[in-house]
Amino acid sequence: MPKFDAVIIGAGHNGLVTAAYLAGAGRKVLVLERRELVGGCAVTEEVWPGYRVSTGAYLTSLLQERIVRELELARFGYRVDAKDPAFFSAFPDGRSFFMWQDRAKTLEEIAKFSKRDAAVYPAYEDRLERLSQVVEHLLLTTPPQFPPRGAGDLLDYLKLAGRLRGLSAKEMVALVKIFTQSAADFLNEWFESEELKVTLATDGVIGANGGPRSPGTAYILLHHCMGGVNGHRGLWGFVRGGMGAVSEAIAAAARARGVQIRTGVAAARILVRSGRACGVILEDGEEIEAGRVASNLDPKVTFLKLLDPARDLDGDFVAAIRQFRSEGTSAKINLALSGLPRFTACAETPGPQHRATMHICPSVEYVERAWDDAKYGRPSSRPLLELTIPTMYDASLAPAGKHVMGIFLQYAPYTLRDGNWDDLREPFGDRVLSLIEEYAPGFGALVEHRQVLSPLDLERRFGITGGNIFHGEMSLDQMFVMRPAAGWARYRTPVRSLYLCGSGAHPGGGVMGAAGYNCAREMLRAE
Repeated sequence: MPKFDAVIIGAGHNGLVTAAYLAGAGRKVLVLERRELVGGCAVTEEVWPGYRVSTGAYLTSLLQERIVRELELARFGYRVDAKDPAFFSAFPDGRSFFMWQDRAKTLEEIAKFSKRDAAVYPAYEDRLERLSQVVEHLLLTTPPQFPPRGAGDLLDYLKLAGRLRGLSAKEMVALVKIFTQSAADFLNEWFESEELKVTLATDGVIGANGGPRSPGTAYILLHHCMGGVNGHRGLWGFVRGGMGAVSEAIAAAARARGVQIRTGVAAARILVRSGRACGVILEDGEEIEAGRVASNLDPKVTFLKLLDPARDLDGDFVAAIRQFRSEGTSAKINLALSGLPRFTACAETPGPQHRATMHICPSVEYVERAWDDAKYGRPSSRPLLELTIPTMYDASLAPAGKHVMGIFLQYAPYTLRDGNWDDLREPFGDRVLSLIEEYAPGFGALVEHRQVLSPLDLERRFGITGGNIFHGEMSLDQMFVMRPAAGWARYRTPVRSLYLCGSGAHPGGGVMGAAGYNCAREMLRAE
């Protein structure tokens, strides 16, 4: 008999969710993690003495409430502080724009730039809320078989269509548009204020291989509008203890159900006998037998590195995985600060801007030009910056009086036209700090330590192909029934008893847990 009912490769948050639900159903489960800590990209690390940094993922919203509730994550230390204000945008002419949890305060801010936009903004939010409700139903749903193979598959499509029955004609049109339009085109239909549009458009390009005028980025915008914090929809928040506290809470819930988690061990090969996955071989040669295997690693690593593609997989499937686009264009810079930045547009220190996601990207055209650089293999000369200071909510993350800042930025292409990231990493970091200095004079003098993570560094550190934070682009042709490949979007793979439970499966990236939840359900159904 196998030693375990299931082995999960990779202790990222999705893998931990899969393990917890399988163990909750009475299965004997082992999780293997190559790093010394669990969490994948959702980790907290002491990068410098006394500074605990969310080195990868930095905010939460998308983690499914069902998972939070059923795994009793609050019992295991999961606490979130909702951001308020949500956003702060600084502009070169000294003006600024805030978005708040309180809609009335946000409308006052919008009215500074356009009274018309302030009048239509509630309808915009209501429309996104309605569309989010429809799409959110799909997050914890296994995609139907595509192409359909029989009457049962067609019935799944009819059930899917039934979920759209309550939409009005306008909402149906809006749903099609948000899946196909660019973020800029979508926002142009609603608003005239450049300041409002660029603040909203950032959600359409974060983590994406595209600019605000690239088709499909409107869905990325919607993707970031789903979820919520503490039961309040549409909010994003900081996790007490950093993003590693999310993963640690899920791991604790899994252990409480009997899951064994081994860190510091790397899987070298998935054992396949007679077309069926039956265990894992570790890099030190140890073999672990299991009735089923689930991989939380991205599709390219899972199928092209942990399997023998020529022996274990069909040629058409291998070709589809090789064509699965997985190069990232995002970089993450983590800083230790001796104090808070003083923005020209809002000099109050500390001020509400320090509690928000702070944007440096003054216009949609600015962001598009940043993407123009990346399209041709160059790091953006003037990138889009998202700045966050988690110590404004959790002072325990840094020594007294000090702060941690995370900078998530677009664009930094994985494949460079000239040079390499090992040579360009620090000069690029210098460029980013100089850009912040333009909006917050004296900022550079506050920086005590810095960590620059290019896409290559993200790949090396977190094991994500191409440094893509979503395990693969979230474009229309790589989503839902097409993720990771047509015919294989239901968490099962061409190798019997091998499953995909990470962000390379539906519904894609973000600290969501949905792929892990769905995979566990399908593994139990298959028994």
